[in-house]
Amino acid sequence: MARDILDIDAVLQPGTEEEQARQEQRVRASFFDTARRALRYVPFMEDVIAAYYCAIDPKTPSASRGVLLAALAYFVLPFDIIPDFLFGIGFTDDIAVMWAAFRAVRGNIKPEHYVKARETLGEM
Repeated sequence: MARDILDIDAVLQPGTEEEQARQEQRVRASFFDTARRALRYVPFMEDVIAAYYCAIDPKTPSASRGVLLAALAYFVLPFDIIPDFLFGIGFTDDIAVMWAAFRAVRGNIKPEHYVKARETLGEM
């Protein structure tokens, strides 16, 4: 699986404030386009979208925001370990990274983030 060739711990490093700001800008610019493409391939898109809302929530602790922004920045990259355009397997590495991020910060993804995620999924 992608985890064998991908250092997930390295991907999920929160980074400096400057790196987090760049990641947030990248995520905000392309998250929803990537999410629409991933809907068919990622079985837990509600969690991914809730993670997005958690990551941009100023009330989320900065360490958790950093982990989520790192994971989401990886998610929106079109060319990563397994390019997203490879239908069926392209999101495998993204799934592994996002799942690891959820496990690391799950206590910070609040019910209100899930409410927004469900609303967004309804609009997609």
